[in-house]
Amino acid sequence: KPDHAVSTLSGGWRMKLALARAMLQKADILLLDEPTNHLDVINVAWVKNYLNSLKDVTAIIVSHDSGLLNDCCSHILSIENLKLRTFKGNLDEFAKVNPDIRAFFSLKASSKKFKFPQPGPIDGVKSKGKALMKMAGCTFTYPGNETPTLYDINIQVSLSSRVACIGENGAGKSTMIKLLVGENVPQVGDVWKHPNARIAYVAQHAFHHIESHLSKTPNEYIRWRYANNGEDKESLVKSSMIFTEEELKLQKTPYEIQFTDEDSGKVSKVKKVVGELVGGRKTNKSKEYEYEVRYAGSTIDSGEYLPAKVLKKMGWDKAMKAVDLKIAQRSGLYIRPLSTKNVEQHLEDCGLDREFGTHYRMSALSGGQKVKVVLAAAMWNQPHILILDEPTNYLDRESLGALAGAIEGFDGGVVIISHNNEFTQALCPETWLMDAGHLETKGDADWMLKQDVKIDDQQQITEMTDAAGNVSKVKGQKKKLSKKEEKQLVKKIKAKIKNDEALDTDEEEFAFEKDLM
Repeated sequence: KPDHAVSTLSGGWRMKLALARAMLQKADILLLDEPTNHLDVINVAWVKNYLNSLKDVTAIIVSHDSGLLNDCCSHILSIENLKLRTFKGNLDEFAKVNPDIRAFFSLKASSKKFKFPQPGPIDGVKSKGKALMKMAGCTFTYPGNETPTLYDINIQVSLSSRVACIGENGAGKSTMIKLLVGENVPQVGDVWKHPNARIAYVAQHAFHHIESHLSKTPNEYIRWRYANNGEDKESLVKSSMIFTEEELKLQKTPYEIQFTDEDSGKVSKVKKVVGELVGGRKTNKSKEYEYEVRYAGSTIDSGEYLPAKVLKKMGWDKAMKAVDLKIAQRSGLYIRPLSTKNVEQHLEDCGLDREFGTHYRMSALSGGQKVKVVLAAAMWNQPHILILDEPTNYLDRESLGALAGAIEGFDGGVVIISHNNEFTQALCPETWLMDAGHLETKGDADWMLKQDVKIDDQQQITEMTDAAGNVSKVKGQKKKLSKKEEKQLVKKIKAKIKNDEALDTDEEEFAFEKDLM
Protein backbone atom coordinates (compact mmCIF):
# COMPACT_ATOMS: atom_id res chain seq x y z
CA LYS A 1 0.00 0.00 0.00
CA PRO A 2 2.76 2.60 0.72
CA ASP A 3 3.72 2.56 -2.98
CA HIS A 4 0.14 2.99 -4.29
CA ALA A 5 -1.31 6.38 -5.28
CA VAL A 6 -3.63 7.85 -2.63
CA SER A 7 -6.44 7.99 -5.23
CA THR A 8 -6.41 4.15 -5.45
CA LEU A 9 -6.83 3.66 -1.67
CA SER A 10 -10.15 2.58 -0.17
CA GLY A 11 -12.02 4.85 2.23
CA GLY A 12 -10.68 2.91 5.22
CA TRP A 13 -7.08 3.23 4.07
CA ARG A 14 -7.54 6.96 3.43
CA MET A 15 -8.83 7.38 6.97
CA LYS A 16 -5.81 5.46 8.30
CA LEU A 17 -3.54 7.77 6.30
CA ALA A 18 -5.24 10.86 7.78
CA LEU A 19 -4.87 9.44 11.32
CA ALA A 20 -1.19 8.58 10.71
CA ARG A 21 -0.56 12.15 9.53
CA ALA A 22 -2.20 13.54 12.68
CA MET A 23 -0.15 11.21 14.88
CA LEU A 24 3.14 12.37 13.35
CA GLN A 25 2.42 15.97 14.31
CA LYS A 26 2.66 15.08 18.03
CA ALA A 27 -0.11 17.57 18.77
CA ASP A 28 -1.28 18.72 22.21
CA ILE A 29 -4.89 18.79 20.98
CA LEU A 30 -6.34 16.32 18.48
CA LEU A 31 -9.50 17.47 16.64
CA LEU A 32 -11.13 14.36 15.13
CA ASP A 33 -14.22 14.63 12.92
CA GLU A 34 -15.85 11.18 12.53
CA PRO A 35 -12.53 9.27 12.93
CA THR A 36 -14.16 5.83 12.65
CA ASN A 37 -15.86 6.50 9.27
CA HIS A 38 -14.92 3.84 6.67
CA LEU A 39 -12.98 1.78 9.26
CA ASP A 40 -13.61 -1.93 9.84
CA VAL A 41 -14.03 -3.43 13.33
CA ILE A 42 -10.31 -4.18 13.76
CA ASN A 43 -9.26 -0.63 12.93
CA VAL A 44 -12.00 0.94 15.07
CA ALA A 45 -10.62 -1.07 18.01
CA TRP A 46 -7.12 0.21 17.16
CA VAL A 47 -8.36 3.84 17.14
CA LYS A 48 -9.97 3.36 20.57
CA ASN A 49 -6.79 1.85 22.03
CA TYR A 50 -4.66 4.63 20.56
CA LEU A 51 -6.89 7.40 21.95
CA ASN A 52 -6.99 5.78 25.39
CA SER A 53 -3.18 5.49 25.39
CA LEU A 54 -2.75 9.28 25.01
CA LYS A 55 -2.10 10.54 28.55
CA ASP A 56 -0.99 14.11 27.79
CA VAL A 57 -3.18 14.88 24.79
CA THR A 58 -6.68 16.35 24.69
CA ALA A 59 -8.90 14.76 22.04
CA ILE A 60 -12.07 16.53 20.89
CA ILE A 61 -14.12 14.09 18.82
CA VAL A 62 -17.19 14.60 16.65
CA SER A 63 -18.77 11.16 16.25
CA HIS A 64 -22.01 9.20 15.93
CA ASP A 65 -20.24 5.96 16.94
CA SER A 66 -21.76 5.02 20.31
CA GLY A 67 -18.96 2.51 21.04
CA LEU A 68 -16.27 5.16 20.56
CA LEU A 69 -18.16 7.71 22.68
CA ASN A 70 -18.59 5.16 25.46
CA ASP A 71 -15.09 3.71 25.49
CA CYS A 72 -13.00 6.85 24.97
CA CYS A 73 -14.83 9.92 26.25
CA SER A 74 -14.69 11.37 29.76
CA HIS A 75 -16.88 14.37 28.89
CA ILE A 76 -19.78 14.95 26.50
CA LEU A 77 -20.36 18.29 24.76
CA SER A 78 -23.91 18.44 23.39
CA ILE A 79 -25.52 21.14 21.26
CA GLU A 80 -29.10 21.86 22.31
CA ASN A 81 -31.07 24.77 20.80
CA LEU A 82 -27.84 26.34 19.50
CA LYS A 83 -26.28 26.23 22.99
CA LEU A 84 -23.29 24.14 24.06
CA ARG A 85 -23.71 22.06 27.22
CA THR A 86 -21.00 20.09 29.05
CA PHE A 87 -21.55 16.80 30.87
CA LYS A 88 -18.94 14.81 32.80
CA GLY A 89 -19.09 11.11 31.91
CA ASN A 90 -19.39 8.86 28.84
CA LEU A 91 -22.38 8.30 26.56
CA ASP A 92 -24.07 5.70 28.80
CA GLU A 93 -23.99 8.09 31.75
CA PHE A 94 -25.16 10.99 29.58
CA ALA A 95 -28.12 8.89 28.33
CA LYS A 96 -29.33 8.25 31.91
CA VAL A 97 -30.08 11.95 32.37
CA ASN A 98 -31.00 12.57 28.68
CA PRO A 99 -33.45 9.83 27.59
CA ASP A 100 -34.05 11.70 24.30
CA ILE A 101 -30.86 10.18 22.87
CA ARG A 102 -32.28 6.61 22.90
CA ALA A 103 -31.58 6.37 19.15
CA PHE A 104 -27.86 6.03 19.97
CA PHE A 105 -28.63 2.57 21.36
CA SER A 106 -31.49 1.35 19.15
CA LEU A 107 -32.20 2.12 15.51
CA LYS A 108 -35.91 1.52 16.06
CA ALA A 109 -35.98 4.26 18.71
CA SER A 110 -35.48 6.92 16.03
CA SER A 111 -38.21 9.57 15.94
CA LYS A 112 -37.34 10.53 12.34
CA LYS A 113 -38.92 8.88 9.31
CA PHE A 114 -37.56 8.64 5.75
CA LYS A 115 -39.72 7.51 2.85
CA PHE A 116 -38.32 6.18 -0.44
CA PRO A 117 -40.32 6.12 -3.71
CA GLN A 118 -41.28 2.59 -4.73
CA PRO A 119 -39.81 1.12 -7.93
CA GLY A 120 -42.10 0.85 -10.93
CA PRO A 121 -42.77 -2.37 -12.88
CA ILE A 122 -40.13 -3.87 -15.18
CA ASP A 123 -41.24 -5.10 -18.57
CA GLY A 124 -40.88 -8.90 -18.69
CA VAL A 125 -40.04 -9.39 -14.99
CA LYS A 126 -42.77 -11.22 -13.08
CA SER A 127 -40.78 -12.64 -10.15
CA LYS A 128 -39.06 -10.71 -7.38
CA GLY A 129 -36.35 -13.37 -7.39
CA LYS A 130 -35.39 -12.90 -11.06
CA ALA A 131 -31.86 -11.50 -11.45
CA LEU A 132 -31.64 -7.86 -12.59
CA MET A 133 -27.84 -7.61 -12.24
CA LYS A 134 -25.15 -10.30 -12.52
CA MET A 135 -21.39 -10.72 -12.35
CA ALA A 136 -19.96 -14.01 -13.64
CA GLY A 137 -16.32 -15.08 -13.27
CA CYS A 138 -15.05 -11.50 -12.89
CA THR A 139 -11.39 -10.80 -12.15
CA PHE A 140 -10.11 -7.23 -11.98
CA THR A 141 -6.66 -5.64 -11.67
CA TYR A 142 -6.12 -1.90 -11.31
CA PRO A 143 -3.87 -0.36 -14.01
CA GLY A 144 -0.27 -0.39 -12.82
CA ASN A 145 -0.84 -3.23 -10.34
CA GLU A 146 0.38 -6.76 -10.96
CA THR A 147 -1.84 -8.51 -8.42
CA PRO A 148 -5.62 -8.62 -9.04
CA THR A 149 -7.87 -6.81 -6.57
CA LEU A 150 -10.75 -9.25 -7.26
CA TYR A 151 -10.72 -12.94 -8.20
CA ASP A 152 -13.53 -14.89 -9.95
CA ILE A 153 -16.51 -12.96 -8.52
CA ASN A 154 -19.98 -14.49 -9.08
CA ILE A 155 -23.02 -12.63 -7.72
CA GLN A 156 -26.53 -11.61 -8.69
CA VAL A 157 -29.06 -9.04 -7.44
CA SER A 158 -32.86 -9.16 -7.72
CA LEU A 159 -35.83 -7.16 -6.41
CA SER A 160 -35.87 -9.43 -3.35
CA SER A 161 -32.17 -8.96 -2.51
CA ARG A 162 -31.22 -7.58 0.91
CA VAL A 163 -27.43 -7.92 0.92
CA ALA A 164 -24.76 -6.80 3.38
CA CYS A 165 -21.31 -6.68 1.80
CA ILE A 166 -18.71 -6.88 4.56
CA GLY A 167 -14.94 -7.31 4.91
CA GLU A 168 -11.76 -5.62 6.05
CA ASN A 169 -10.59 -2.26 4.72
CA GLY A 170 -9.02 -2.69 1.28
CA ALA A 171 -10.54 -6.17 0.75
CA GLY A 172 -12.14 -5.08 -2.57
CA LYS A 173 -15.78 -4.40 -1.61
CA SER A 174 -16.10 -1.00 -3.29
CA THR A 175 -14.14 -2.19 -6.32
CA MET A 176 -16.62 -5.05 -6.80
CA ILE A 177 -19.57 -2.65 -6.63
CA LYS A 178 -17.92 -0.33 -9.17
CA LEU A 179 -17.71 -3.29 -11.56
CA LEU A 180 -21.34 -4.19 -10.88
CA VAL A 181 -22.62 -0.67 -11.71
CA GLY A 182 -20.31 -0.25 -14.71
CA GLU A 183 -17.84 2.32 -13.40
CA ASN A 184 -14.99 -0.10 -14.08
CA VAL A 185 -14.66 -3.01 -16.52
CA PRO A 186 -13.26 -6.44 -15.50
CA GLN A 187 -10.37 -7.86 -17.51
CA VAL A 188 -11.95 -11.34 -17.17
CA GLY A 189 -15.63 -12.26 -16.83
CA ASP A 190 -18.99 -10.70 -17.67
CA VAL A 191 -21.21 -8.08 -16.04
CA TRP A 192 -24.89 -7.92 -17.03
CA LYS A 193 -27.79 -5.63 -16.15
CA HIS A 194 -31.43 -6.00 -17.20
CA PRO A 195 -31.95 -3.37 -19.94
CA ASN A 196 -35.05 -1.92 -18.24
CA ALA A 197 -33.74 -1.85 -14.65
CA ARG A 198 -32.94 1.47 -12.97
CA ILE A 199 -30.05 1.45 -10.49
CA ALA A 200 -29.35 3.99 -7.73
CA TYR A 201 -25.74 4.04 -6.57
CA VAL A 202 -24.41 6.13 -3.69
CA ALA A 203 -20.62 5.81 -3.77
CA GLN A 204 -18.27 5.44 -0.80
CA HIS A 205 -16.92 8.95 -1.29
CA ALA A 206 -20.50 10.19 -1.67
CA PHE A 207 -19.67 13.87 -1.94
CA HIS A 208 -17.95 13.44 -5.31
CA HIS A 209 -21.47 13.40 -6.82
CA ILE A 210 -22.04 17.03 -5.79
CA GLU A 211 -18.54 18.54 -5.63
CA SER A 212 -19.00 20.44 -8.90
CA HIS A 213 -22.40 21.80 -7.86
CA LEU A 214 -21.84 23.30 -4.41
CA SER A 215 -23.13 26.70 -5.57
CA LYS A 216 -26.55 25.12 -6.31
CA THR A 217 -29.28 24.41 -3.78
CA PRO A 218 -30.18 20.69 -3.39
CA ASN A 219 -33.45 21.39 -5.24
CA GLU A 220 -31.62 23.04 -8.14
CA TYR A 221 -29.10 20.18 -8.28
CA ILE A 222 -31.75 17.43 -8.62
CA ARG A 223 -33.66 19.42 -11.25
CA TRP A 224 -30.41 20.00 -13.19
CA ARG A 225 -29.44 16.32 -12.92
CA TYR A 226 -32.73 14.98 -14.37
CA ALA A 227 -33.69 17.92 -16.63
CA ASN A 228 -33.22 16.04 -19.92
CA ASN A 229 -36.44 13.98 -19.99
CA GLY A 230 -35.51 12.13 -16.82
CA GLU A 231 -32.05 11.02 -17.98
CA ASP A 232 -29.57 10.95 -15.10
CA LYS A 233 -26.57 13.10 -16.10
CA GLU A 234 -24.44 11.50 -13.36
CA SER A 235 -24.82 7.98 -14.81
CA LEU A 236 -23.98 8.66 -18.45
CA VAL A 237 -20.18 8.98 -18.17
CA LYS A 238 -18.69 5.58 -17.24
CA SER A 239 -15.59 3.75 -18.37
CA SER A 240 -17.79 0.78 -19.27
CA MET A 241 -19.51 3.00 -21.89
CA ILE A 242 -16.29 4.09 -23.65
CA PHE A 243 -15.56 2.25 -26.91
CA THR A 244 -12.33 0.25 -27.14
CA GLU A 245 -10.08 0.43 -30.21
CA GLU A 246 -11.31 -3.03 -31.24
CA GLU A 247 -14.96 -1.89 -31.05
CA LEU A 248 -14.22 1.27 -33.06
CA LYS A 249 -12.53 -0.87 -35.72
CA LEU A 250 -15.57 -3.21 -35.89
CA GLN A 251 -17.90 -0.21 -36.24
CA LYS A 252 -15.99 0.99 -39.32
CA THR A 253 -15.89 -2.46 -40.95
CA PRO A 254 -18.72 -3.13 -43.49
CA TYR A 255 -20.98 -5.95 -42.23
CA GLU A 256 -23.19 -8.14 -44.40
CA ILE A 257 -26.83 -7.57 -43.45
CA GLN A 258 -29.65 -9.79 -44.72
CA PHE A 259 -32.94 -8.15 -45.75
CA THR A 260 -36.16 -10.03 -46.59
CA ASP A 261 -38.80 -8.40 -48.78
CA GLU A 262 -42.12 -8.78 -46.91
CA ASP A 263 -44.20 -9.05 -50.10
CA SER A 264 -42.10 -11.34 -52.29
CA GLY A 265 -40.08 -13.06 -49.58
CA LYS A 266 -36.95 -12.43 -51.64
CA VAL A 267 -33.73 -12.31 -49.62
CA SER A 268 -31.06 -9.75 -50.45
CA LYS A 269 -27.71 -9.17 -48.79
CA VAL A 270 -25.79 -5.92 -48.61
CA LYS A 271 -22.69 -4.75 -46.72
CA LYS A 272 -23.26 -1.66 -44.61
CA VAL A 273 -21.60 0.43 -41.91
CA VAL A 274 -23.69 1.83 -39.03
CA GLY A 275 -22.87 5.49 -38.34
CA GLU A 276 -24.69 5.80 -35.01
CA LEU A 277 -27.61 4.59 -32.88
CA VAL A 278 -30.22 7.35 -32.84
CA GLY A 279 -32.08 6.33 -29.67
CA GLY A 280 -35.11 4.31 -30.79
CA ARG A 281 -35.79 0.75 -29.64
CA LYS A 282 -38.56 -1.71 -30.47
CA THR A 283 -39.39 -5.38 -29.91
CA ASN A 284 -39.47 -7.77 -32.87
CA LYS A 285 -41.68 -10.84 -33.35
CA SER A 286 -39.29 -12.94 -31.24
CA LYS A 287 -39.67 -10.44 -28.37
CA GLU A 288 -36.07 -9.33 -28.80
CA TYR A 289 -34.90 -5.75 -29.03
CA GLU A 290 -34.04 -4.00 -32.27
CA TYR A 291 -32.35 -0.59 -32.22
CA GLU A 292 -32.83 2.37 -34.52
CA VAL A 293 -29.71 3.13 -36.56
CA ARG A 294 -28.41 5.63 -39.08
CA TYR A 295 -26.15 4.10 -41.71
CA ALA A 296 -22.86 5.84 -42.54
CA GLY A 297 -23.35 8.16 -45.53
CA SER A 298 -27.15 7.88 -45.34
CA THR A 299 -29.36 10.95 -45.51
CA ILE A 300 -32.19 9.08 -43.74
CA ASP A 301 -32.09 10.01 -40.04
CA SER A 302 -34.37 7.33 -38.61
CA GLY A 303 -36.70 4.44 -39.29
CA GLU A 304 -34.05 1.75 -39.92
CA TYR A 305 -33.76 -0.93 -37.18
CA LEU A 306 -31.25 -3.75 -36.62
CA PRO A 307 -31.41 -6.66 -34.12
CA ALA A 308 -29.26 -6.46 -30.97
CA LYS A 309 -27.27 -9.56 -31.96
CA VAL A 310 -26.25 -8.01 -35.29
CA LEU A 311 -25.26 -4.72 -33.65
CA LYS A 312 -23.21 -6.53 -31.02
CA LYS A 313 -21.17 -8.20 -33.77
CA MET A 314 -20.70 -4.74 -35.33
CA GLY A 315 -19.21 -3.30 -32.12
CA TRP A 316 -22.26 -1.36 -30.87
CA ASP A 317 -22.93 -3.25 -27.60
CA LYS A 318 -22.10 -0.28 -25.34
CA ALA A 319 -24.17 2.08 -27.45
CA MET A 320 -27.17 -0.27 -27.05
CA LYS A 321 -26.65 -0.25 -23.27
CA ALA A 322 -26.63 3.56 -23.35
CA VAL A 323 -29.97 3.54 -25.23
CA ASP A 324 -31.38 1.02 -22.71
CA LEU A 325 -30.22 3.21 -19.82
CA LYS A 326 -31.86 6.36 -21.21
CA ILE A 327 -35.15 4.56 -21.91
CA ALA A 328 -35.18 3.00 -18.40
CA GLN A 329 -34.49 6.39 -16.80
CA ARG A 330 -37.17 8.17 -18.82
CA SER A 331 -39.75 5.57 -17.77
CA GLY A 332 -39.08 6.54 -14.13
CA LEU A 333 -40.21 10.11 -14.84
CA TYR A 334 -43.87 9.55 -15.61
CA ILE A 335 -45.21 9.46 -12.04
CA ARG A 336 -43.81 12.80 -10.79
CA PRO A 337 -43.04 15.88 -12.89
CA LEU A 338 -39.66 17.47 -12.12
CA SER A 339 -41.08 20.56 -10.37
CA THR A 340 -39.60 22.60 -7.51
CA LYS A 341 -42.48 21.58 -5.25
CA ASN A 342 -42.16 17.84 -6.00
CA VAL A 343 -38.39 17.88 -5.52
CA GLU A 344 -38.81 19.80 -2.25
CA GLN A 345 -41.20 17.12 -0.96
CA HIS A 346 -38.88 14.34 -2.13
CA LEU A 347 -35.90 15.89 -0.29
CA GLU A 348 -38.03 16.13 2.84
CA ASP A 349 -39.00 12.44 2.47
CA CYS A 350 -35.24 11.69 2.43
CA GLY A 351 -34.65 13.63 5.64
CA LEU A 352 -33.65 17.12 4.43
CA ASP A 353 -35.86 19.94 5.77
CA ARG A 354 -37.46 22.21 3.16
CA GLU A 355 -35.50 25.22 4.32
CA PHE A 356 -32.17 23.47 3.63
CA GLY A 357 -33.45 21.75 0.49
CA THR A 358 -34.65 24.84 -1.34
CA HIS A 359 -32.96 27.89 0.23
CA TYR A 360 -29.41 26.79 1.23
CA ARG A 361 -26.53 26.30 -1.17
CA MET A 362 -24.94 22.86 -0.80
CA SER A 363 -21.62 24.42 0.22
CA ALA A 364 -23.32 25.52 3.47
CA LEU A 365 -24.66 22.05 4.36
CA SER A 366 -23.17 19.63 6.91
CA GLY A 367 -21.73 16.24 5.94
CA GLY A 368 -24.90 14.46 7.05
CA GLN A 369 -27.12 16.84 5.06
CA LYS A 370 -24.98 16.34 1.94
CA VAL A 371 -25.36 12.55 2.27
CA LYS A 372 -29.15 13.05 2.34
CA VAL A 373 -28.94 15.18 -0.84
CA VAL A 374 -26.92 12.49 -2.64
CA LEU A 375 -29.33 9.79 -1.45
CA ALA A 376 -32.41 11.81 -2.51
CA ALA A 377 -30.89 12.53 -5.93
CA ALA A 378 -30.13 8.83 -6.50
CA MET A 379 -33.69 7.85 -5.49
CA TRP A 380 -35.51 10.46 -7.61
CA ASN A 381 -36.10 8.22 -10.66
CA GLN A 382 -37.59 5.36 -8.60
CA PRO A 383 -34.80 2.78 -8.93
CA HIS A 384 -35.35 -0.97 -8.82
CA ILE A 385 -31.99 -1.62 -7.12
CA LEU A 386 -30.42 0.62 -4.44
CA ILE A 387 -26.65 0.22 -3.86
CA LEU A 388 -25.21 2.04 -0.84
CA ASP A 389 -21.45 2.13 -0.17
CA GLU A 390 -20.89 3.12 3.48
CA PRO A 391 -24.24 4.96 3.84
CA THR A 392 -23.88 5.27 7.62
CA ASN A 393 -20.92 7.68 7.39
CA TYR A 394 -21.80 11.24 8.53
CA LEU A 395 -25.41 10.34 9.43
CA ASP A 396 -26.52 10.93 13.01
CA ARG A 397 -28.19 8.09 14.88
CA GLU A 398 -31.72 9.44 14.36
CA SER A 399 -31.13 9.61 10.60
CA LEU A 400 -29.56 6.15 10.63
CA GLY A 401 -32.70 4.72 12.22
CA ALA A 402 -34.86 6.58 9.68
CA LEU A 403 -32.73 5.21 6.81
CA ALA A 404 -33.13 1.67 8.15
CA GLY A 405 -36.91 2.17 8.27
CA ALA A 406 -37.02 3.47 4.68
CA ILE A 407 -34.99 0.48 3.42
CA GLU A 408 -37.32 -1.92 5.27
CA GLY A 409 -40.32 -0.40 3.48
CA PHE A 410 -38.63 -0.31 0.05
CA ASP A 411 -39.88 -2.92 -2.46
CA GLY A 412 -36.72 -2.98 -4.58
CA GLY A 413 -33.40 -4.76 -4.10
CA VAL A 414 -30.77 -3.35 -1.72
CA VAL A 415 -27.00 -3.91 -1.49
CA ILE A 416 -25.21 -2.25 1.44
CA ILE A 417 -21.47 -2.02 2.09
CA SER A 418 -21.04 -1.17 5.75
CA HIS A 419 -18.89 -1.76 8.82
CA ASN A 420 -21.91 -0.98 11.03
CA ASN A 421 -22.89 -4.45 12.19
CA GLU A 422 -26.06 -3.30 13.95
CA PHE A 423 -27.32 -1.58 10.78
CA THR A 424 -26.68 -4.51 8.43
CA GLN A 425 -27.93 -7.20 10.84
CA ALA A 426 -31.25 -5.36 11.18
CA LEU A 427 -31.78 -5.23 7.42
CA CYS A 428 -29.84 -7.93 5.55
CA PRO A 429 -30.39 -11.70 5.76
CA GLU A 430 -27.90 -12.23 2.90
CA THR A 431 -24.15 -11.58 3.29
CA TRP A 432 -21.29 -11.18 0.82
CA LEU A 433 -18.02 -11.62 2.73
CA MET A 434 -15.02 -10.18 0.89
CA ASP A 435 -11.57 -11.36 1.96
CA ALA A 436 -8.49 -10.20 0.00
CA GLY A 437 -10.38 -10.17 -3.29
CA HIS A 438 -12.15 -13.51 -2.79
CA LEU A 439 -15.91 -13.53 -2.18
CA GLU A 440 -17.94 -15.90 -0.03
CA THR A 441 -21.72 -15.60 -0.14
CA LYS A 442 -23.91 -16.56 2.79
CA GLY A 443 -27.66 -16.27 3.15
CA ASP A 444 -30.84 -17.29 4.85
CA ALA A 445 -32.26 -19.67 2.24
CA ASP A 446 -35.71 -19.70 3.87
CA TRP A 447 -35.89 -15.92 3.69
CA MET A 448 -34.93 -15.96 0.02
CA LEU A 449 -37.62 -18.55 -0.70
CA LYS A 450 -40.25 -16.44 1.05
CA GLN A 451 -39.20 -13.36 -0.89
CA ASP A 452 -39.23 -15.04 -4.28
CA VAL A 453 -42.87 -14.19 -4.80
CA LYS A 454 -44.46 -13.50 -8.14
CA ILE A 455 -45.06 -9.87 -8.92
CA ASP A 456 -48.16 -10.88 -10.82
CA ASP A 457 -49.59 -14.40 -11.17
CA GLN A 458 -47.49 -17.53 -11.59
CA GLN A 459 -48.94 -18.60 -14.93
CA GLN A 460 -46.84 -18.12 -18.04
CA ILE A 461 -47.74 -14.94 -19.86
CA THR A 462 -49.43 -15.50 -23.22
CA GLU A 463 -49.95 -11.88 -24.20
CA MET A 464 -48.61 -8.42 -23.38
CA THR A 465 -50.28 -5.01 -23.49
CA ASP A 466 -48.16 -1.95 -24.20
CA ALA A 467 -48.73 1.63 -22.95
CA ALA A 468 -51.03 2.38 -25.92
CA GLY A 469 -53.24 -0.62 -25.12
CA ASN A 470 -51.98 -2.77 -28.01
CA VAL A 471 -52.13 -6.48 -27.23
CA SER A 472 -49.52 -8.81 -28.70
CA LYS A 473 -49.06 -12.57 -28.29
CA VAL A 474 -46.00 -13.85 -26.46
CA LYS A 475 -44.29 -17.07 -27.51
CA GLY A 476 -43.97 -19.77 -24.89
CA GLN A 477 -40.57 -20.87 -23.62
CA LYS A 478 -38.61 -22.64 -26.31
CA LYS A 479 -37.96 -26.35 -25.98
CA LYS A 480 -34.29 -27.16 -25.36
CA LEU A 481 -32.81 -29.10 -28.26
CA SER A 482 -30.95 -32.37 -27.78
CA LYS A 483 -27.41 -32.61 -29.15
CA LYS A 484 -28.71 -34.65 -32.09
CA GLU A 485 -31.47 -32.11 -32.90
CA GLU A 486 -28.97 -29.24 -32.57
CA LYS A 487 -26.58 -30.95 -35.00
CA GLN A 488 -29.39 -31.48 -37.54
CA LEU A 489 -30.47 -27.83 -37.25
CA VAL A 490 -26.89 -26.58 -37.78
CA LYS A 491 -26.67 -28.72 -40.94
CA LYS A 492 -30.02 -27.41 -42.23
CA ILE A 493 -29.13 -23.75 -41.61
CA LYS A 494 -25.70 -24.06 -43.24
CA ALA A 495 -27.36 -25.52 -46.32
CA LYS A 496 -29.90 -22.67 -46.45
CA ILE A 497 -27.17 -20.04 -46.10
CA LYS A 498 -25.11 -21.69 -48.84
CA ASN A 499 -28.15 -21.72 -51.20
CA ASP A 500 -29.12 -18.10 -50.31
CA GLU A 501 -32.44 -19.28 -48.87
CA ALA A 502 -34.31 -17.18 -46.28
CA LEU A 503 -34.14 -18.31 -42.64
CA ASP A 504 -37.22 -18.12 -40.43
CA THR A 505 -36.99 -16.14 -37.15
CA ASP A 506 -36.04 -19.09 -34.94
CA GLU A 507 -33.42 -20.32 -37.41
CA GLU A 508 -31.92 -16.83 -37.72
CA GLU A 509 -31.74 -16.49 -33.91
CA PHE A 510 -30.07 -19.91 -33.59
CA ALA A 511 -27.62 -19.02 -36.38
CA PHE A 512 -26.53 -15.88 -34.51
CA GLU A 513 -26.13 -17.79 -31.24
CA LYS A 514 -23.88 -20.38 -32.92
CA ASP A 515 -21.98 -17.84 -35.09
CA LEU A 516 -23.17 -19.46 -38.32
CA MET A 517 -23.77 -16.09 -40.04
